Amino acid sequence: MEPDQQREVYATIDLALRVGEVLLSSGAGTADATATILGVTAAGGLRGCEVDITFTSMAVSYQEAPDAAPETHIRLVRYRSQDFSRLTDVDRLVRRFARGDLSREDASRELARLTSAGPPYPRWTSVLAWGVMAGGATLLLGGGWLITLVAVLTAIVIEMNNRWFNRQRLPAFYQQVAGAFVATAVALVLYSLHAPVKPSLVVAAGIIMLLAGIALTGAVQDAITGYYVTAAARSLEAMLLTGGIIAGVSLGLALALRLGLNVGIETPTIQLANLPVMVISGAVMSVAYSYASYAPLRALLPVAVMGALASLVFTLMTRASFGPAWSTAAAAFVVGLGGYSSGRRTGVPPLVVVVAGSIPLLPGLTIYKGLYELTAGGQLIGIVSLTTAVAIGVALASGLILGEYVAQPIRREARRLEDRLAGPRLVGPRRPVRRRSSRTRRRRRTQ
Repeated sequence: MEPDQQREVYATIDLALRVGEVLLSSGAGTADATATILGVTAAGGLRGCEVDITFTSMAVSYQEAPDAAPETHIRLVRYRSQDFSRLTDVDRLVRRFARGDLSREDASRELARLTSAGPPYPRWTSVLAWGVMAGGATLLLGGGWLITLVAVLTAIVIEMNNRWFNRQRLPAFYQQVAGAFVATAVALVLYSLHAPVKPSLVVAAGIIMLLAGIALTGAVQDAITGYYVTAAARSLEAMLLTGGIIAGVSLGLALALRLGLNVGIETPTIQLANLPVMVISGAVMSVAYSYASYAPLRALLPVAVMGALASLVFTLMTRASFGPAWSTAAAAFVVGLGGYSSGRRTGVPPLVVVVAGSIPLLPGLTIYKGLYELTAGGQLIGIVSLTTAVAIGVALASGLILGEYVAQPIRREARRLEDRLAGPRLVGPRRPVRRRSSRTRRRRRTQ
């Protein structure tokens, strides 16, 4: 291989790996990342590449000819960040490069600029948005305005603590423990002061806030599409982070028993008279979460619609006695079905709309109910509640993926990108990328 040609191969594979790093760190499924990497290499003129992705690394192998030695490039995924603006910009960059609107050099420079740029909104507005999301969760669970305000302030404190812990390089597990303990401690203080509120709603709102950062959808998507190694790794990460929440809440409840505080739990009764408030609360939660994750402003409207639909379908299904798991699955299916079309029409990856729209379905109160039953009374029924929470999480993720399956049928052209790709595309190009000739590339550059 000539030196100039070898440098082109290195640069193209490097661009593809950097794109894949952004996708994986943002919670995209392995199938989406694999197909996008193959799309970038094909657009750069490299055919027949092989991609292998684990949870923390990516490898791309290219063999120019059957009698030539293959080249393998590896890149580590060193960070995880919920930045929907970066994900959207990189997705648009890949599409432009695949169409031939950008040269490889321009795409590489643009990607470097996107990955090094700061957030599109001030950081303090993101912290405030987390508080608004927790307040929306409290309203969704039947809380009043006073407890909603307390939940907002508590969520802001949790988010500020987590950001400080992150700067100190504290692992995410301990951040989850600390955040859950803060929410439980606030509930204990309210209970000890005999405040006319429901302290358990503060804990439930804090749990929902902490659960929102767990990429459970990616784990289920990897399992469904056959990427069992990354599915197991993502599932283990989700279990570990959820275990941190359980540890923090359990510590707070154990401390309450030592102090003689028996913080009860109030299970809200779903009434159709409160349906407008619940629908609006679901929309507020989804919009606040998407803004806190730096989603583009044009994505807020479809996110609000999906959040409202999720709350509406879940409420109606629950009133019809379908149970929490099936009600969650039905609502998630609606979000997955509508999230694909609305995301594409607004120019954002469907992953942004789908993940944000499903936030009102997270089982925060169910987890707290199970922990309280186990800690306070030692009742085995707490195990049933925690098992129900797990079933809700699985139903949520699988319902979203099923909705995407129905909304985006698998076409024959999509299979050409990657033989093992068997699921819906939430990020990246959907059509096969054809190799452009050097004459076509020169003509595009001169135009």
